[in-house]
Amino acid sequence: MDGWRLDGLRLVIEVAATLAFALSGLLEAARRRLDPVGACVAAFLTAFGGGTLRDVLLDRRPFFWVQHTEYVWAVLALTVIALTVLRAQHFALTERAIQVPDALGLGLFAASGVDLALALGHEPLIAVLMGVITGVFGGVLRDIVCNEIPTVFRDHRPYALVAFAGGWLHVGLLQLGVQGEAALLATVAAVAGARGLAVALQWELPGWRT
Repeated sequence: MDGWRLDGLRLVIEVAATLAFALSGLLEAARRRLDPVGACVAAFLTAFGGGTLRDVLLDRRPFFWVQHTEYVWAVLALTVIALTVLRAQHFALTERAIQVPDALGLGLFAASGVDLALALGHEPLIAVLMGVITGVFGGVLRDIVCNEIPTVFRDHRPYALVAFAGGWLHVGLLQLGVQGEAALLATVAAVAGARGLAVALQWELPGWRT
């Protein structure tokens, strides 16, 4: 029964992460005034990019979105709905508004990536790095498509760092005997919360001296 609950939670987290990152890609595409095709590409790259690279590095087939084609349909539906609403309501999109789904997606995908790699028997360091890749790479692709230097490389607010720390939190909780479901949820909350605080309070990593 515990295994079924953990598998169910993993599925929910992966779906939520996919939709959160797809929304962040859509919002950035709308802010950059991309056409519908460009917005759709941005949404799909953001939603599936990190998990696909993770699956490639872990030699995991089929890719997670190929195995669950309903993810593709869900992102496509979200794209159509979001573009329709955004065009009709004329929302004022700001970079700050995009940070909400982005932080949530980072926490969800980072936790999912660490958990999956550990479940496949990989060492903790590799698992943590898979969590960082899963959480970060989709946003990198989104920013490249939108003709931006990726946010993770330029804004100095902790992004990949909080995913890295969150991965070690997940590993530590499991080694302390915390149940898998609780460790997953704690990792999601810690990573998303830390990223949200970094944005809200303007925490910055040291930059180059001018």
